[in-house]
Amino acid sequence: MADKIELESIRGLAASAIGDRLKQEGYNELPSTQHRNIWGIALEIFKEPIFLLLLGCGVIYLFLGDVQEALILLGFVFFIVGINLYQEQKTEKSLEALRDLSSPRALVIRDGERQRIAGREVVREDVIVLSEGDRVPADAVVLWSTHLSVDESLLTGESLPVRKQSVKDSRDLANTTQTASQHRPGGDDFPFVYSGTLIVQGQGIAQVYAIGMQTEMGKIGKALQTVEPEGTVLQRETRRIVSKLTFVAIAICVAVVVIYGASTGNWLQGVLAGLALAMAILPNEIPVVLAIFLALGAWRFSLARVLTRRVPVVETLGSTTVLCVDKTGTLTFNRMSVQQLFVSPNFYDVALHEREALPETYHELIEFGILASRKDPFDPMEKALKQVGDDYLARTEHLHHDWEILREYPLSGELLAMSCVWRSHRNCWRKLT
Repeated sequence: MADKIELESIRGLAASAIGDRLKQEGYNELPSTQHRNIWGIALEIFKEPIFLLLLGCGVIYLFLGDVQEALILLGFVFFIVGINLYQEQKTEKSLEALRDLSSPRALVIRDGERQRIAGREVVREDVIVLSEGDRVPADAVVLWSTHLSVDESLLTGESLPVRKQSVKDSRDLANTTQTASQHRPGGDDFPFVYSGTLIVQGQGIAQVYAIGMQTEMGKIGKALQTVEPEGTVLQRETRRIVSKLTFVAIAICVAVVVIYGASTGNWLQGVLAGLALAMAILPNEIPVVLAIFLALGAWRFSLARVLTRRVPVVETLGSTTVLCVDKTGTLTFNRMSVQQLFVSPNFYDVALHEREALPETYHELIEFGILASRKDPFDPMEKALKQVGDDYLARTEHLHHDWEILREYPLSGELLAMSCVWRSHRNCWRKLT
């Protein structure tokens, strides 16, 4: 007969074993894209045919002795490159800061003691402690839980929280861990929690069975690594046009040199004439205009707090005509909002009257909905109730910021309702369900 898992008996891994596990299996992290320094960004910019064309034209002008034209053209080149370098370097620094800010930490049990560590230091078979508002640091099996619900929209796209159940005993834990790789995110009452998902209700203790690239998030990252980045439509078109015009210009240049040199015997003058004709054919202004407008587009995006990691994608976004969406949270805000209120026998459409004052009839409904929720909620539905209260009841007697919550009774199978006991500033107790 299998032993039931007791909360007091959970001691976690021995601290002495952590170093060996880190050496054998590595850190709990996903491989990030290589950081691009200023020289790498500059090299990418100069690889573009549009800039190679401008540089080539500038060099030819110098060779022909037209220093003024060469300086003007090369000045435009370095001005555009400077804007692109500034924009992309600024974006890289912002992304790096966001990565550091979002780096999760984990509460683990080792040698029977709870300790807070960096999420990347979590190892397989570590025991992690989960509470509301925590990001799950690795894929794990729930050993113990109380009213545990998880937001798995990062993996599934569904905004509704998923209810979790713990394993029954040690035998169930062994069987569940063996079959964990066959299970996928989504669905209520399973004992699995996944890296990167958010605890929105309850508490739990779980044992890690997968880290890094072996997690569900890691599998998605591995699949994305196989995707080869493609150039934008504008990049492909400019490369095609530049290649064709360059071929035509070289062909005409060679023809002029041969004909002029053969007919006059002055080959140097023939070379100069061929180069001058080639320069007349090459469109020097078009690359300058295109590059400046893309750089200005990236700058305008930055004013709207949108990061543009690569300037050419501005053209792709600007030419978008059709959006195909299949999941909640892909392009939406991925949050709930109150759309309708019902007080028998009437419905009130909140979205339709969002700029109007809320009728008094519905004030008490929102008040009780907020009081039956947590004071600082993580649950999407409770957040929606709190938001509508802040929007419509801000200066009324129906919001009670000074009340103290004494006891919570979460939604459960035995009682399909959320209940809270509050104490008002007059020391009166009120229970809301």
